[in-house]
Amino acid sequence: MERKRVVSGASPTGSLVSGWSFPCQPAQVLVVEALPPWWSSTSRVLCEALENVLSLASSLDGPTRIPLLTVYAISHQQECLLPFVPVRGNLLRLHSCVEELRSLSGEGCVRGAHTGALLMGQAVLDSLQQYKQYQRHTSTTSGTQAAQNNCSVEVTVVTSHPGPSTLRQLEVRLREADLVSLKRLLLVQILHSSSDWSQSNTPSEDTPQEASEDLCVLGAEIDLQQVDNSVFALETVLKNWLHEQGGDREHLHLLLPSPTGTPVCVKCDMQERLISPALLPLSTNLRVKTETTRDFLPGKSSANQSAAPQKLKAIRALRADGLCESLLYGLPLLLRPSLSWSLDWDYLETNHNLFHALGHALRSRGLFLLLQTDSSHKSAPGTATGVFSHYVLQPSPSLSLLLKPVVSRELLLPCSMGPSSKEPCPEAHRTVQACLGQLEEEFVFNPLLLNSNLYLHLQSRRLHSHSRYPYKAAPENPSQPLEGSKSTGSRQHRQGRQSAASSKARASVAPLHPSSALRASSRPALTLLSSGSRGPDRTTLAPCVSLMTDVNGETDLDPDVDIL
Repeated sequence: MERKRVVSGASPTGSLVSGWSFPCQPAQVLVVEALPPWWSSTSRVLCEALENVLSLASSLDGPTRIPLLTVYAISHQQECLLPFVPVRGNLLRLHSCVEELRSLSGEGCVRGAHTGALLMGQAVLDSLQQYKQYQRHTSTTSGTQAAQNNCSVEVTVVTSHPGPSTLRQLEVRLREADLVSLKRLLLVQILHSSSDWSQSNTPSEDTPQEASEDLCVLGAEIDLQQVDNSVFALETVLKNWLHEQGGDREHLHLLLPSPTGTPVCVKCDMQERLISPALLPLSTNLRVKTETTRDFLPGKSSANQSAAPQKLKAIRALRADGLCESLLYGLPLLLRPSLSWSLDWDYLETNHNLFHALGHALRSRGLFLLLQTDSSHKSAPGTATGVFSHYVLQPSPSLSLLLKPVVSRELLLPCSMGPSSKEPCPEAHRTVQACLGQLEEEFVFNPLLLNSNLYLHLQSRRLHSHSRYPYKAAPENPSQPLEGSKSTGSRQHRQGRQSAASSKARASVAPLHPSSALRASSRPALTLLSSGSRGPDRTTLAPCVSLMTDVNGETDLDPDVDIL
C-alpha cells in the first residue's frame, strides 16, 4: 500500500470495556470502474467478493460496523446503483445491487484513463453531496444525535487502470472541492498479470514526490492499494470496513512497575482478529462454539430420543509451532476416554488404548490435528446448506486432549502486522528491562494464586438487591383485593367444593364390616377371572361406587346406584 498523506480526523471511541458501541464508524462509498476491456475479467471476482462481505455484514449482531453504504458504477456513464442505506438487515436490497452491478456489460469502446478518472472523481463528489443531504434529513427527523454518530465518509474506488496516475488525476479533480466530511480515500488497483506487479514496483513520472505537498489542502487520508485479481484479495480490502475506525484516542493503558515507583505506561490500540460466531444468526446444531459441553451433546426430540453424538473428522495434521493463537476463539474443552455405561468392557479397553496412543503420537511428533464437522451432518432446517466448523486438537502430558475452535476464512478479519526486523531503541529497551526486573517470575502458572473477587461481588450484589426490596408492597385499598387475592379466594372456594364432594362420597359409601377392615389393611392379591371360569358371586365382590361428573366439573356419586 502506498500512503500519500495521513491526517487524523476520527472522533474518540469511548470506553473499550463496553466493546458494543462503534460511535464514529464512517459511512462507506464504493465506486467501481466497470469499463472495458478489464471489466469482463474482474466483474465476476469483484461481485462475488462484494456479495460475500455484504452478506456477512448485514447479518452481524452487536455494534454497527457499516452504518451506511452507497455504490456507484462507472461504465458508459456514471450511475448510482444504491443510494445510502443501512447495511444491517438489508440483505435483499444489497443483493439486488450486486446483481445489477454484475449485469453491466464488459464490452464496448475503450475509454482513456483520464476520462475514467474524471467520472470517478465526479462520483466521489456526488456521494459526498448525497451524504450531506442524508445527514441533513436525519438530523431533522430523528434529532442531531444520529448525525453526530456518522460524522464522516470513507470512499473506496476500484479500478484496473494504473494506480499512481489515476490517483494523481483524482487528487487534481478533488482539489477545489469541499471535503470536510471525507475521512479517507482508498484507490484499489486490480493487477491482472505479473507484468502489472513489476510495473507497480517501478516509480512513475506522473506522480512526482512533491505532489503530496501540493495536495495538503485535501485534509484527508489518501491511499493506494494494489491487489491481485482474486476473490480473497478483494474480500480482504472490503472487510476493512468491519474494523473499528476510531483513531483519536488510545484503547488500552498497559502499566509496568518501575524502580522509581511511578509505573511506566504503554498506550495501545486493540484490533479484532476475527468475527465471533456468536454475532451470527446460526442454528444451535452447527457447533460453532464451545461454551459448555452441551454444545456437543446430541439434541433430543420427541421423534428421536437417542440421537447420534457429534462427529469430528480429522482432515489435516498441523505442526505445533505453526498455529497462531489469534486464530483460536471460544472456550477450550478437555477430551478424555469415554466411560459410557452403554459400551461393553472390551470396547472400553480398546477405546482407552487408542486414545492413549493418539495423544502419545501427537505429543512425540509435535503435531496438532485439524478437525471438521462430519460432512454427513445434515444442514439446519430452513437453510440451503450446512455450515462446517473447524477445531484444533492438542495433546497434553496427561491422558486428555484439548479441543479449541479455530477460525475459518469467512470470519477472518484483515491484519497486516508482519514480524518486526528492527532492533528496539536502546533507551526504551533498558527501561523495559528494568520494569520486567521488578516482577516476580513464575515457572508454572497456578490459577489458584489469582483471586478475581467474584464471590464477594456476587454476594454483595445479591444482598443489595434484597435490601432494596425487603417486603412486598401491600394493596393501597384493603377493601379491594388484588388480582392475586382474587385467585386465592377462588382457589379456596374450589377447595371447599372439593372437600364437600369428598365428604358426600364418604357419607354415601357403606362402612365395611369390622372383620373385613382388618383384611383391607393389607394389599389383597388380585385375581383375574375369565368369562368361562367360575368365580365368586357378584354379591361377594368389594363395594363399587359409580361416579359421574356434572357440568361444572365437580365429581359426585350416582344417586341411582345402590351400595351392596
